[in-house]
Amino acid sequence: MKALLIGEYRQGKLLDTTYELKAFADRLGADSVMLLVGSDTELPKYAGKLYLADAAKYGEYNPDLHKQLVLQAVEKENPDCIVFVHSSYGWDLAPRVAVALKAGQVSEIVALNEGAYEVNACNAKLRRTVTPRSGRCVLTIQAGAFSPSGEPQGTPQLERLELSGTASAIEFVGYEAAEQKGVDLSKAEVIVSAGRGVGKKDNVPVIAALASALGGELGASRPVVDAGWVDHSHQVGTTGQTVSPKLYVACGISGAIQHLAGMKKADFIVAINKDKDAPIGEIADVLVVADVMQFVPAFTAKCAR
Repeated sequence: MKALLIGEYRQGKLLDTTYELKAFADRLGADSVMLLVGSDTELPKYAGKLYLADAAKYGEYNPDLHKQLVLQAVEKENPDCIVFVHSSYGWDLAPRVAVALKAGQVSEIVALNEGAYEVNACNAKLRRTVTPRSGRCVLTIQAGAFSPSGEPQGTPQLERLELSGTASAIEFVGYEAAEQKGVDLSKAEVIVSAGRGVGKKDNVPVIAALASALGGELGASRPVVDAGWVDHSHQVGTTGQTVSPKLYVACGISGAIQHLAGMKKADFIVAINKDKDAPIGEIADVLVVADVMQFVPAFTAKCAR
């Protein structure tokens, strides 16, 4: 099996999620080649063939031109699958490529199951396993679901890609930062997050009190935000904020992939959960097996002294 990996380049920088594509290909047991619309100054550490197109010429993003570049690489390599990160770049470009190739598409893969692809269903409360019917397929992987096992290494074997023309009805004009609302968790050194395990909205202030005692900020998992217990500006995860505090305390959070992707770069992780087998325990430095609403008030009292 061969995979064509589509790297990402934004505002003059190679995105780290590019390396997750290689991790996915390795777990799939596929040989890989990579395509990047970027620059010679920001090449990935990758021991394989890299098709490089100049972002200064084709834009950091232009769906018309980038689709043509992907199709040109497909023609050269004849891959079994074309893999994108499930980002604004990937979810816009992948369907265009799939239609052009008349190939099946599987979006936001979170795991592999005996060669088939696992994706979330029912607001990530369930998972389903799917297998494309087409011989060739286009895939997008959830950011954070396939982290590299070590530091990326290698020097790519460069091959330039050029199009015969650069005419396009679409013009890339730049990026516009989203308006910042509420708390900016990305700058917090301590975050204490409430999960569904806190039980009800009236219990959230108990978690907020611990955050205050530790001199940190209140965070939350997606179910808590969806239930209206905490404002979305406090959400940690792929659909919230990505954080890297010195201390992260997860209160009643099971550890869904989307949440882990948003906080796994924390220096030290404490998880408080009555389920000793909760997935978050696998990445926590300390797992406290206890009822959150019994443990947290006692912990807060100790911290406040």
